[in-house]
Amino acid sequence: MNITKKAIAKVQEMATNQDLINYNLRIMVVGGGCSGFSYEMDFDDVAQPTDFVLEEDGLNILVDPMSFQYLDGTKIDHVESFQFTGFQFDNPNAKSTCGCGSSFTM
Repeated sequence: MNITKKAIAKVQEMATNQDLINYNLRIMVVGGGCSGFSYEMDFDDVAQPTDFVLEEDGLNILVDPMSFQYLDGTKIDHVESFQFTGFQFDNPNAKSTCGCGSSFTM
């Protein structure tokens, strides 16, 4: 899994705006969405014993074991355009994605 510097900067900006100190970014794959699975991101101050903990440019990223297998090779970026603003997941393991790009099938 790879997260771009632009995405890291956006996460850090969001944490600062919410006055979060000693936070981690949790990235999850959950059942749901129009294609079967969807990505979720949130702030979490506690790593679980089974979490994979990745560090990128001072940002700790927590991923549970189930989600980790689906995120292998995924690139996470933050995009701002006229059509879409938000985090974009480029997952080479996804067989298909929905039209909005927020859910996928394996």
